Amino acid sequence: MNSTIFTGTIPALMTPCTAERKPDFDALVRKGREMIEAGMSAVVYCGSMGDWPLLTEAERQEGVARLVAAGIPTIVGTGAVNSREAVSHAAHAAKVGAHGLMVIPRVLSRGASPAAQQAHFSAILEAAPQLPAVIYNSPYYGFATRAELFFKLRRQYPNLIGFKEFGGAADMRYAAEHITSQDDQVILMAGVDTQVMHGFVNCGATGAITGIGNVLPREVLQLVELSKQAAKGDAVARRRALELSEALNVLSSFDEGTDLVLYYKHLMVLGGDQEYALHFNATDALSAAQRHYAETQYKLFRQWYANWSAEQNLA
Repeated sequence: MNSTIFTGTIPALMTPCTAERKPDFDALVRKGREMIEAGMSAVVYCGSMGDWPLLTEAERQEGVARLVAAGIPTIVGTGAVNSREAVSHAAHAAKVGAHGLMVIPRVLSRGASPAAQQAHFSAILEAAPQLPAVIYNSPYYGFATRAELFFKLRRQYPNLIGFKEFGGAADMRYAAEHITSQDDQVILMAGVDTQVMHGFVNCGATGAITGIGNVLPREVLQLVELSKQAAKGDAVARRRALELSEALNVLSSFDEGTDLVLYYKHLMVLGGDQEYALHFNATDALSAAQRHYAETQYKLFRQWYANWSAEQNLA
């Protein structure tokens, strides 16, 4: 099973919405193309960043179909409140020619049950056996997939080729120590923006799924490239990756909180993407203080990055 789709840097696309608070699929495709043209290797659609709980099944699948039809390498999130809908999204992804699956655990109903999660994962993997898939591990979904369950599934479903870790540093290390180090054919994706450097340098990650990369694609691509070089022992690259990671830290940390989509849509508007100004729920909004903090941190990072980049060119 080809794992190429899960290498490189991959933004988790958000869903822009119209004045009527309906999905704006034209804007979604434009952003997907823009990300690929910037150097991203693929996109994820309808992970947590895509507001999947707020979209209908038909809306989600239209977004997937539009991205694929536009020639954009697309990984599809399978999040759903029941396995039947998750299977529907996996089967649709295969039907329209998507390139991979991000398999999200069962939520709410029996979410803490390993047996229920095994059945849920199995049903999704069976629905699209030709698509390479990674399990999305996140504390926010209330279930931690451990090595025993992962390899039990992998023995039965060869399309399960990797693990996307959205937890913190210790979670990333667990995945490297107990899952990817057990089988060198299994790949690890750094799934939270604050752990990109740690994922590549200390945990052998082969790719990153990013939120802040929607806002700052050039800078995140640079961080990933420096981290890859640092993972090979390059001391200068390691120092530069650490500096860039630290400077990005506050903006990256929005990825770890409940308001991640609100923050990143606001930052995209600051960057000129007005189609991200609205949310599907009118009551979903940052407070004035949150907006001010995000704007201050965004301006600070842009100033720092301009000076830092000039220093690198002079060195």
